[in-house]
Amino acid sequence: MRDVISEKVRQHFAPMAIYKDPNSTDSLFAGRNLPAFVKDFLLKKYLNHDGSIDRGKLTSFLDMVIPKEASEVKDKIGRGDTLTLLVRFIVYIDLVKGVRRFAIPDLGIKLNEGIIPEYVYNQHTGTLVDGERWGIIKLCLMPDDDGKKNHVEMVDYKPFKPYKSVDVAYLREARQSFTTEEWIDMLLSAMEYDANSFENIHQKLEFLTRLFIFVEPRLNVVELAPKGTGKSYVFGNLSKYGWLVSGGKVTRAKLFYDKQKQQNGIIKNHDFTVFDEIQTITFQEPSEIQAALKSYLESGKTTIDNNEFTSECGLMLMGNIQLTSNRLPQSSRYFDALPVYFRESALLDRFHCFIEGWYLPRINKSMIYKGWTINVEYFSEILHTLRTENVYGLLFDNLVVYDTKADMRDFKAVKKIATAAMKLLFPHWRTVEDVNFDDFDMYCLQPAIMRRGIIKEQCHNIDPEFKTAMPNFWIKNQGCVEQELF
Repeated sequence: MRDVISEKVRQHFAPMAIYKDPNSTDSLFAGRNLPAFVKDFLLKKYLNHDGSIDRGKLTSFLDMVIPKEASEVKDKIGRGDTLTLLVRFIVYIDLVKGVRRFAIPDLGIKLNEGIIPEYVYNQHTGTLVDGERWGIIKLCLMPDDDGKKNHVEMVDYKPFKPYKSVDVAYLREARQSFTTEEWIDMLLSAMEYDANSFENIHQKLEFLTRLFIFVEPRLNVVELAPKGTGKSYVFGNLSKYGWLVSGGKVTRAKLFYDKQKQQNGIIKNHDFTVFDEIQTITFQEPSEIQAALKSYLESGKTTIDNNEFTSECGLMLMGNIQLTSNRLPQSSRYFDALPVYFRESALLDRFHCFIEGWYLPRINKSMIYKGWTINVEYFSEILHTLRTENVYGLLFDNLVVYDTKADMRDFKAVKKIATAAMKLLFPHWRTVEDVNFDDFDMYCLQPAIMRRGIIKEQCHNIDPEFKTAMPNFWIKNQGCVEQELF
């Protein structure tokens, strides 16, 4: 199957295809901690006509824009050198002082040290906005206006956006040349995993469900899984549009809105925010964050100090869960694995989707994909673009009938999950005539009902007033089938 996927990718995604060789890649980028979407951009940039990598030119470029030691940067700038760097940096617009600042956390440059001059900002309107960015920037040391101190100035900037736009129609056309099983394997290869290393189709689909928050706005997900199943890698390496919170203290200001700085938080500027290792995260003023989360998870809005905050960012909780020797949860009360401030039924009922991470394989080196696939930067851009494609939600409305008294949270959850599945697995469906009803039922509708049903059952374990029964959903003209979930 791997050879079939490689050949079809080269045939139907030629401009976006890249040959993945983990052994070669690990050697090329040794000592340089870069996410997959940056690595693929660089590999494509130095790709020879025969498909090989110009290792010499790539290494020279890396040596120029990525310091081997972070401590070198400040030292060189302090000596008067002008540096060009490929980095992750954070932009902060100080409205009070009328200054645009930047920080490079990985290199120790703080917000009060970095300044973006007016001419650089004006050249890149719409890209140098609040939040995290990737790009190639040129830095030098400049004196402050009063001449008393110095600052690090961004004298040039090239946004890291190899694909200014992606064509969903191109994706739809290409999808028609793949069977569903081939497409599933291709998606796994784009995530840099070898489909042959998964035990069965169920395991593959459970793994791909992690991508739902990449394609569906304001989809809220809980995943509980044992350690070593690749949670952090998927959300930290495959897209620059997400934010991974890994341990430490989290404040309401950091998440939503900082009144003192008049700055939006991370939820405002990203497609999704993931709380990794949720058991190690502490919340300052948990009751305030809990109240803000309840409002936001319900409607995408909340009020922070008389400021209305809105976003389309999805939220994901990822935690570890203890398993038996048969790799099943030791307790049927899954949410007991969450911190106490998240263990509230009214809050958890606002999550749509549950991922049973205990079915996923423990990641090992043999699982890393080797062969032709689409590059991660294109993959992340197409997932990002699919978020605003409304044809799939309309298609769901034209396909599905449901109990008229269905709880609105249940309906919204099932629709969001099924819509995300269509975007990811069947992007070529645009009309009812395009849809294979059996595939829609098997891959989209039934999994959506099941995943929302787990949320309901676990909320019932916390508070018996929450009902476990899911409303009935069925495909038009195919009759109503009772759902026996629990």
